[in-house]
Amino acid sequence: MPKAAPRRTRRKEASRRSRGRGAGSAGAARGQSLEQRLLLTATLCLLAFGAVMVYSASSATTLLQGGGTGSGDLIRFVIYGALGLLVMRVLARDGIARVHSITAPLLVTSFVLVLAVHVPHLGVSVNGARRWIGSGPLQFQPSELLKLALVLYAATLVARRPARVHDLRELARPLLIVVGAACLLVFSQPDLGTAMVIAFTVGAMLVAAGIPPRRLATIVGIVLGVVLLYALARPYARARLTSFLDPWAHASSSGFQAVQGQIAIGSGGMFGVGPGESVQKIFYLPEAPTDFILAVIAEELGVVGVFGLLFLYGLIAYAGLRTAQKARSLYSALIAVGVTALIVSQALLNVFAVLGLAPLTGVPLPFVSYGSSSMIVMLAGMGLLMNVASGATGHVRSVPTSRRSAADARSRESGRWDGERSPEKDRDRRGRDGGSRRAGARGRASAAG
Repeated sequence: MPKAAPRRTRRKEASRRSRGRGAGSAGAARGQSLEQRLLLTATLCLLAFGAVMVYSASSATTLLQGGGTGSGDLIRFVIYGALGLLVMRVLARDGIARVHSITAPLLVTSFVLVLAVHVPHLGVSVNGARRWIGSGPLQFQPSELLKLALVLYAATLVARRPARVHDLRELARPLLIVVGAACLLVFSQPDLGTAMVIAFTVGAMLVAAGIPPRRLATIVGIVLGVVLLYALARPYARARLTSFLDPWAHASSSGFQAVQGQIAIGSGGMFGVGPGESVQKIFYLPEAPTDFILAVIAEELGVVGVFGLLFLYGLIAYAGLRTAQKARSLYSALIAVGVTALIVSQALLNVFAVLGLAPLTGVPLPFVSYGSSSMIVMLAGMGLLMNVASGATGHVRSVPTSRRSAADARSRESGRWDGERSPEKDRDRRGRDGGSRRAGARGRASAAG
């Protein structure tokens, strides 16, 4: 009996130490990586900045039109932002595992909804474009969901068989045909900006997957040819292109938006006229809270405000590419590249259009412009990106290939993207291949024996 008490005490101390170690490891697991913190910080700053600027861009016009207190757009921005943050939070925890099983249904649903905008009494026409479904304030833009669905589809397809990017026929049959059909459907709305964002995003994913430059140049040439034919065939697109080349010659017609945006930017100067003091937003600048919110930012906060905004998008680009580089599977890496390219290319396209460096495309500024569909979808994509930054890999079963093509595919992939390897398997493989073995160790051991 006297010996039992010390043994019981030792067991209690051992269990206490094990619980302490478990709590410490759980706390470390809950800690966020640098990439996660950068992504979250940049996103929240953009949302806060967007709420202020949406209120500034919309309140004056609403009050002068007798539309209430002028805070309606701000309230809707906050509501949609809160819903988007909730979706982002859910997907940031286990989004990669969730979306893999629903990628095909999501893609099919997106195509059906994009077709539905042309159905009478279901699709909504605004300024000659049919891009929305719904009624009143409850409207949804299906092309926004289609962009994210194509990112997931392309990541799944390429990760399942990485060698397909080296064969243009294999790449075209499943992937490029689907992406081309999506772009044509979006073209028909018409929505050239969203189609350009889809093309840039898929192109960035193919570059990350290792597509040869010659194959990429062929695809880019075909896309540019189709866009040029479309611009020449459609009067709407032709007018946008003509006004881009010389907006002041069409200041009273197709170049009106571009001219008013340039006036707003020039009025702001280096430090702007002050928050809420913009003049162009009052009946001069069309779509001030959405497509042209950057012009309001430039007028009120000047070049300094614009550079601050671009710095936040630069943080997202930096953290997103670091996340892709550190990803533990090709599938998760391609999702990281796709979401990063989706956000950054859309932001740059909006900035270039407002500055007069690109044709007007009608795409909103991510996380800043007023727009329910874009807000929720972009925040969902950010949740997936943060989930990849936390170390999620996803599970994509590779298609069996010949022994030689499989070896070629593995040699083209990065060491972190070879299948679904874990760090323990990496260490075992290095040990088998002699990566961590010192030269001459076996010889010295045999000589000593």
